[in-house]
Amino acid sequence: MRPAATVIAVSSAVRIEPVLPKQLDTLLPMIAAYQRFYEADDIDEERNRAFFSRFLAPSDEGMLLGAWRGEELVGYACLYWHFTSLVPAETVLMNDLYVAEDRRGEGIGRALIDASAEVARKRGAHQLEWVTAPDNKTAQRLYDTTGAESEPSIEYELEL
Repeated sequence: MRPAATVIAVSSAVRIEPVLPKQLDTLLPMIAAYQRFYEADDIDEERNRAFFSRFLAPSDEGMLLGAWRGEELVGYACLYWHFTSLVPAETVLMNDLYVAEDRRGEGIGRALIDASAEVARKRGAHQLEWVTAPDNKTAQRLYDTTGAESEPSIEYELEL
């Protein structure tokens, strides 16, 4: 297992750090809000608790990063340790990135991306990657400022 990310200060009032087990109950409503944003069906808190617990620090499967203003959770990112066979190397997939609606525009999303990239660097990963919906233009404007390049890939899903 590799070391957890260090705490990253966005401003004097916001910090980003790995989510600890005692903070999961605070995070679960935000995960549900992210799922509602993407119109997920059948949002289930207990299923979310079981699934996302695997990413609590420290974890061999990924990491949950929380953005905190005091004791208030204002955003989160969920990272999966991932691989690419093209290089071949480890990559980090930022599967979820969410900022509370009333906190958008404060630089929290960018800070979560920067913190995620720092986690990936510390792991020795080849790249940080993420996907967004084609109609999520607000997120794309943020992503376009990071220096990341969009890929013209088409994503497929086979429900099982």
